[in-house]
Amino acid sequence: MAIVDFLGGEIVTEPIKLLSKVASTVHGCKRIAKRLIAMIKDVQPMIKEIQYSGVELCNHRQTQLREFFEILEKARKLCEKVLRCHRWNFKHLGHANEMRDLENKISRFLNIQFPLFVVADVCHLRFNGEGALDRIETKCDRLLSQRMDCLSFKDEIEDDPEIQRVGLDLGKIKVKEMLSKFIDFNLFGISGICGSGKTTLALELARDDDVKDLFKNKILFLTVSRSPNLEELRSVIYRFLNDGVQQRKLVILDDVWTRESLDKLFFKIPGSTTLVVSRSKFADSKTTYNVELLKENEAMSLFCLCAFGENSPPSRFKKLVKQVVDECKGLPLSLKVLGASLKDKPERFWEGVVKSLSRGEAADETHESRVFAHIKESLENLDPKIKLCFLDMGVFPEDRKIPLDVLTNMWSERHDIDEETAFSFVLCLSDKNLLTLVKNPRFGDFHTGYYDVFVTQHDVLRDLAIYMTNCVEVNRRERLLMPKRELKLPREWERNKDEPFDAKIVSIHTGEMNEMDWFDMELPKAEVLILNFSSENYFLPPFIGKMGKLRALVIINNGMSQARLHGFSVFTNLAKLRSLWLERVHVVPELFSSTIPLINLHKLHLIFCKINKSFEQTALDISHIFPSLSELTIDHCDDLVELNSSVCGMTSLNSVSITNCPRILELPKNLSNLQSLERLRLYACPELKSLPVEVCELPCLKYIDISQCVSLSSLPEEIGKLKTLEKIDMRECSLWGLPSSVDALESLCHVICDEQILPMWEEVKKMVPGLCIEAAEKDFSLDWLNE
Repeated sequence: MAIVDFLGGEIVTEPIKLLSKVASTVHGCKRIAKRLIAMIKDVQPMIKEIQYSGVELCNHRQTQLREFFEILEKARKLCEKVLRCHRWNFKHLGHANEMRDLENKISRFLNIQFPLFVVADVCHLRFNGEGALDRIETKCDRLLSQRMDCLSFKDEIEDDPEIQRVGLDLGKIKVKEMLSKFIDFNLFGISGICGSGKTTLALELARDDDVKDLFKNKILFLTVSRSPNLEELRSVIYRFLNDGVQQRKLVILDDVWTRESLDKLFFKIPGSTTLVVSRSKFADSKTTYNVELLKENEAMSLFCLCAFGENSPPSRFKKLVKQVVDECKGLPLSLKVLGASLKDKPERFWEGVVKSLSRGEAADETHESRVFAHIKESLENLDPKIKLCFLDMGVFPEDRKIPLDVLTNMWSERHDIDEETAFSFVLCLSDKNLLTLVKNPRFGDFHTGYYDVFVTQHDVLRDLAIYMTNCVEVNRRERLLMPKRELKLPREWERNKDEPFDAKIVSIHTGEMNEMDWFDMELPKAEVLILNFSSENYFLPPFIGKMGKLRALVIINNGMSQARLHGFSVFTNLAKLRSLWLERVHVVPELFSSTIPLINLHKLHLIFCKINKSFEQTALDISHIFPSLSELTIDHCDDLVELNSSVCGMTSLNSVSITNCPRILELPKNLSNLQSLERLRLYACPELKSLPVEVCELPCLKYIDISQCVSLSSLPEEIGKLKTLEKIDMRECSLWGLPSSVDALESLCHVICDEQILPMWEEVKKMVPGLCIEAAEKDFSLDWLNE
């Protein structure tokens, strides 16, 4: 008797009986048991189709089925173990997790191995000229069609077609436009954050009449998954594309995890089009649709359909519904799961869910298993260090842009990597839709700073990072953070303050803090401290003085006006501090008049700060306070008029950026002392009238940015002395001409300028071989007003 004949017997019916008992008696396993029952029952009619078709499976196929039976046998034994325990036994939490593992294994079998080996055997029989195949192939086509409808993640597909259609119209229009417009391209993509509805969109496209007409019904939909049988998939695709019919064909590859899998399954055959659906970006940017999250009204509609079965909430639930929907930030998976979880629940339960979500916690077991666990899979293929960097992002406040410089500095100091590596990590996480880059026009340029480039992250991803971080007891966490702004430090911290905390990164998010609002904490391992607050006055935490390993300090005021900081005396003990970021604060003289220098400080950022003449004190020797400083960035500091000449005594300076400072009039005359300076950025300083001739004595200078310095009318006559200068950015300047010595800029390879000065540089190009001249479009951006 063939092994397939066993499926009608006890090997299937017995697990179903036991799972039914589990579902009715064990509350903690109820949902997962019901899902397993549905999945196992789903396989029976398909096996009967094979039985009655007359196809005798080969040994290899029977081995695959035997593996499936072993999974069912494990399910039976697990059910017996569950039923032997008391219905409220805490072990049921572990049992539920074991059942979820079985669910994943069964899902992989049903979605990949089962339909594919049926097709493979039919194709094999046809190849060998066996007769009577039409009836079998028809049945198999019908089976595959049935399976196609559930090849996507169970979390993303609902039975209700009205739920499926919410928010899909825009995506369908844009993908259809791409497919119609770029007919010479073979590879297209649908990309997006996990749970954003990529699979749902792909399935709708496969059923769409316009797409069917475009490809004359020649559409193949396959789910690849994390552990695919690539040879089976490749065989199916090859036969589909080489069926003897010369026309355009569409292959939809859903749930592709790696570039290696795609390379195996992508055929560059004339007339073939592949649409790859993935959390990562594999196709060209112009042939990739990045799935947009739901708008507020769409999110509300989807949630209410799942929670109440209608498009709007009952009046008494309106406020609670809005709070939950706001926490989901338009992510379909979260909206569906939370809506279904809250269905028929009392208001008190809803209130608890809202509080849990605001703390970055799972709302309940279903939310944890179907949202967090689902998204967590995206991290499993990451490089271990990149995964740690992803978890680090949970320390930033929700709904805020994160300055890229802050992020890369934190990673550099925390994980001992260089800036280039940290930047590559940003790109990797962006490509996998685990963060979003808010790019400015100059993003990616080697010389451009990142202080005005930002990243954002969806709140659900941030919540996952927090959830994974907080899985251990508070004193053992690597990241000690506050998920949302509080008036005081968390009570959990206060209860455990008598024992040292192991955190390497500490993030505090409060309102105004006085000296008495802090309690003492021991943070001997902390390397990064981030202080976010919203107030006009802020007393620095006294325990900073005991953080002997602190390497990066970020102080950001999210209020409307600059805050006054107090307690600067703690800086005297920060001997290992390498990076300091101050944003929207008054830079008090105490910082620049310390008698104990910050000998290891390499980077100083002053963003939207009030300088308060700190750089103008003639008796101040800044080079003594910051003897190792290599990067100085001053941005949007509207009271900066001039720099103290002692700045030029910091001979270790490699980069100076003075940008968006409307009142600065001139640079120090002794600028030539900065013998290590490579980058000089003076972007958007409208009152700056000239560059000192001493700038021509900088032997290492590679980059000058004088864009939007509208009062600057000329370059120094001796600029030709800059033998190492590689790039000049001078868009939106008012230059009357170029000095004759520019012909001697032998290393110059890139100039960005306006149209009116372009002809002058074209003449220079004749004398400077390889010079690239770029005419820039004007860029008027007020994005900084949102910061």
